[in-house]
Amino acid sequence: MASSTASLSTTFPTFPLLRRSTFLPRNIRSVSIKTRYQNRPLIVAAVSVPTPNLLQTSSSGVVLVDASEAETIHRLKNTYIKNIVPRLKEEFSYINIHQVPKVEKIVVNCGMGDADQNSKGLEAAMKDLATITGQRPVKTKAKQSIASFKLREGATVGIAVTLRGDMMYSFLDRLINMGLPRTRDFQGLNPNSFDGHGNYSVGMRDQSVFPEIRYEALGKQKGMDVCITTTANTDKEAQRLLALLGMPFREGGGGPTLVFRKKKKAHYDPKARR
Repeated sequence: MASSTASLSTTFPTFPLLRRSTFLPRNIRSVSIKTRYQNRPLIVAAVSVPTPNLLQTSSSGVVLVDASEAETIHRLKNTYIKNIVPRLKEEFSYINIHQVPKVEKIVVNCGMGDADQNSKGLEAAMKDLATITGQRPVKTKAKQSIASFKLREGATVGIAVTLRGDMMYSFLDRLINMGLPRTRDFQGLNPNSFDGHGNYSVGMRDQSVFPEIRYEALGKQKGMDVCITTTANTDKEAQRLLALLGMPFREGGGGPTLVFRKKKKAHYDPKARR
């Protein structure tokens, strides 16, 4: 009777498999598989299947990025590089291209007076701001204690997030083209809201102007402050930069600020009636 063992590779030792799903090391060239007949294993050759190389790497192990993927940048940043930089360089007669102002960062701040007493509201506000900006905010703390406001040092007074790079351009694009136009009774931004050093601040009364936030999910109306920091030396250069990016400034400058004061009641004098 012929033997039921067929040897395909005799130069390597056999390794018995206890389970069919056992994975084979790469250095094993032959294995021993149990059959129905005891003490009569079938020796077969183990074929190593190469793992697919999903990421292209160099000889030193550095992951190589596809050229088409590396050249993909945000459309607002692309507009700034190709159109705005040459125009600002010509208007303000810059000698070096690095003198052209640019947006450095955007800080989005949301104040909360009852943050310590309302932990659920604080967490919901952080979630909403993270949904709008795409980055989780941090808690802002009070630097000093103020007895009249019942505020102690180190208490949470709000949340803030700092955006740079592509996240900054993405938020600025949605702010210009979606957030501000959806604001109720919007008549343009005040061009006099610069701080004298090329930085611009704008306050928004309602976060639901962004399509990422549903009005029903807010519960109550929440606002936020947006501070755009630029590298411009003067407010004129910063305003021109933001205007070319698409910021809808009000023509003719900002109007007078109206201050509504409560009408004072006449002091009660008991002798006046006599």
